[in-house]
Amino acid sequence: MALQVGIVGLPNVGKSTLFNALTSAKAEAANYPFCTIDPNVGVVTVPDIRLEKITQFIKPQSVVPTTIEFVDIAGIVKGASKGEGLGNQFLSHIRQTDAIVHVVRCFDDPNIIHVNGSVDPLRDMEVINTELMLADLDSMEKRLQRVEKLAKNSTDKKVLAEHSIVKKVHEALAKGLPARSVTPEESEATIYKELHLLTSKPVLYVCNVSDVDFSKGGNDWVRAVEKRAAEENNKTVMLCSAMEAEIAQLPLEDRKEFLQSMGATEPGLARLIREAYFLLGLYTYFTAGEKEVRAWTIKKGMKAPQAAGVIHTDFEKGFIRAETYHCEDLFNFKSEQAVKDAGKYRVEGKEYLVKDGDILFFRFNV
Repeated sequence: MALQVGIVGLPNVGKSTLFNALTSAKAEAANYPFCTIDPNVGVVTVPDIRLEKITQFIKPQSVVPTTIEFVDIAGIVKGASKGEGLGNQFLSHIRQTDAIVHVVRCFDDPNIIHVNGSVDPLRDMEVINTELMLADLDSMEKRLQRVEKLAKNSTDKKVLAEHSIVKKVHEALAKGLPARSVTPEESEATIYKELHLLTSKPVLYVCNVSDVDFSKGGNDWVRAVEKRAAEENNKTVMLCSAMEAEIAQLPLEDRKEFLQSMGATEPGLARLIREAYFLLGLYTYFTAGEKEVRAWTIKKGMKAPQAAGVIHTDFEKGFIRAETYHCEDLFNFKSEQAVKDAGKYRVEGKEYLVKDGDILFFRFNV
């Protein structure tokens, strides 16, 4: 399931440093604006302690975690929606992603240039959000002009639905509200999705702080961002991208000691990855046997045949039933046989909604 999270923000806020830490790739990180031109894409393992716990009771030959993709997108500046700083090109990169991680600079360092001359996270957030809305407003104005002509004398339900949703989105954007503030009707949902609006994407704010402020639990800038994000019904994650980059380079056995010295139990990246995963509306289910314990990604709300299709299309086409129990049942009863003895092992049909943490075995016939 190739879903992408775009990392956005002003130049020099730590996006590429964060991307390097996330993916162990080497996106160019430099102290000048627009050092990233083409988007860098990295596949990132989703940390999930449940996967490790399953292997304590079912001993496999191999363990395969699930992944998501992160895209490092070049810094956006004021006027990007009008082409400033190669803005149109960068905005088109965001349009292809499914969710946005918005990195906000919450640290002061005279050795790292700020594109606007001073650190002001709320102003910086406003710059990015305004540019995304202006770009959406421009595209909706053009689309509204076109669809109004088509809808004027039309009885075509699809044309009328398009006119309705485009008009709603345009009105919201004109009021300074993001496209995600609009809830489409059932007949409009597919059209809304096909608009690929920048401000329809869910957002996670990342407060990038110094290592000193990270050890203190943040600063006033972080608290201001958290307050603004809460007003938008969005979440925040605080981390120090420079420190995360250091941790990513350490051998696994040395990471725990380093984290303890910083007063942390896990890398900030682990929480960031999990939050981004949930931001996309994703669930994880597991398949578990002697050969392999594996995590699989599905969209929340998928039924058993669709979940089976993530493994192979033949599983969905020939779906008969799913045999399932929840991973928590395995942790409580210590073995699959004990789960069965306790009556927690179930057989489910085509209408079963797969839950996050289910362990599944599919019966199919092609």
